[in-house]
Amino acid sequence: MGTMALHTLSLRALLVLGLWHTGRRSLASAPELQNQPKKIAVVGAGIGGTAAAYYLRQEFGTGVKIDVFESGLVGGRLASVKIKDYEYEMGGSVIHPLNLHMKHFVEILGIPPRKDVPSKMAIFDGKELMFEESDWYIINFIRMLWRYGFNLLRMQVWVESILDKFMRIYQYQQYGYSFSSVERLVHAMGSDSFLTLMNQTLEETMMGEGFSQVFLNDIVAPITRVNYGQSVRINAFVGAVALAGADSGLWAVDGGNKRVCSGLLYHSKSELIPARVTSISIKVRPSKTGATASFYEVSYVGESGSAHSLYDVVVIATPLHQGMSDITFSGFSPPIPSHFPGRYHQTVSTLVHGLLNMSYLGATGPASAFKVSEVLTTDSNGSFISSLSSLDPVHIPEDYKRPPSNETKVWKVFSSQPLSQEQLQNIFLSWDSVTENRWLAYPEYRLPSRQIPPFILHNHLYYLSAVEWAASAMEMSAISARNVALLAHNRWHEQDGKIDQEDLQTRLRGEL
Repeated sequence: MGTMALHTLSLRALLVLGLWHTGRRSLASAPELQNQPKKIAVVGAGIGGTAAAYYLRQEFGTGVKIDVFESGLVGGRLASVKIKDYEYEMGGSVIHPLNLHMKHFVEILGIPPRKDVPSKMAIFDGKELMFEESDWYIINFIRMLWRYGFNLLRMQVWVESILDKFMRIYQYQQYGYSFSSVERLVHAMGSDSFLTLMNQTLEETMMGEGFSQVFLNDIVAPITRVNYGQSVRINAFVGAVALAGADSGLWAVDGGNKRVCSGLLYHSKSELIPARVTSISIKVRPSKTGATASFYEVSYVGESGSAHSLYDVVVIATPLHQGMSDITFSGFSPPIPSHFPGRYHQTVSTLVHGLLNMSYLGATGPASAFKVSEVLTTDSNGSFISSLSSLDPVHIPEDYKRPPSNETKVWKVFSSQPLSQEQLQNIFLSWDSVTENRWLAYPEYRLPSRQIPPFILHNHLYYLSAVEWAASAMEMSAISARNVALLAHNRWHEQDGKIDQEDLQTRLRGEL
């Protein structure tokens, strides 16, 4: 769908050409080095936590000890599963070509992108396929033009203009600027217009921009459903992130996206502690100078029982929400809640190794002729699934060809509720394995967006996952990880001039 992206040689192109990439900023000057934190804890080893460990190492240097706590598997919501001879992606699956942090990670880790297998898309309304991509680009274009006028082109221009502003954050971060709240981070990218996007639904915003309701129902809703399992009534900022995820040039990591997390963990020279953090409390101790110093005591339960350690800085990279974690905070004034308001949305990911029932899709032709690998769905009562896609393995072998639809292969079904036997029988003629994973994958993006949680919970206690309430994506977690590492560094060394400043362009003009 996104082959029509319009490319302009703008700030973005210069950033991609590598100007932002001029390496890490010089470490803090010598006197500061004596006053570095000695121990930092990161809670959670998903993409946010492992990226935080990487950036904290970059900011604070080799002297600090970094411990990363993880009760489950490294990778968090990036996970794969083995079916027959191959492994398949269960969780976060695609990365945008302009996701500069993810690009940087695979470069430094030396992990190649996954080999691309061309795919086609169709849209299903619960009864029949309303649209099926053809092999011929011009035919797709004429069909779209006939039905939606220039809505599609205009959507790409609109998303492009948002992405152009979004790219500013990389420049801020390259110069060591950090932001104390999600709202300020978003404001630095797109000023008031981005805050407006966060406080309006995608539907309201796009109708205001002149898009038709038919286009929203037929094209935009299927995209928000496949990305966030929700309708066009999500906030417009996360909606724009979802639409960018329908662009061309999307890629994934060879061997599975979770490889980035284990690579970053290794690269950051952190210690992985396989344990569940149960509480964090504040402890005050006398220091050499006679003043008091405060530490965070992290209590945790691992295989060898319970233990606790003291840290100078703590970064929480797991959602502090009902059903996601149960960390209690004690001794803080004002108190820190163990659960912030708002809920995470359940997405059930079901991988079926089976034979597709073409009549479920209302398709009349032979299954062998059905070349579609991605079926998106509209928000109509008829569809109990959000999407249906034919999966390729996380590593594509040399001689790999995607099996045709008249053969048994692996399909991934996204739905908000677990599929019943009857529903499985509707979609598949037969199957020999079903793997179900219930993810609390991303927030419920209802408006008005309640108070977005803060990045700063206490002096040197940070909450990385707050960013998900603006938009949840691998790159958003990486941006938040870098922001929190910079924030921790800037606040530790009292460099207030690098916090919540939006005068970067003015400063750069002065330096040029």
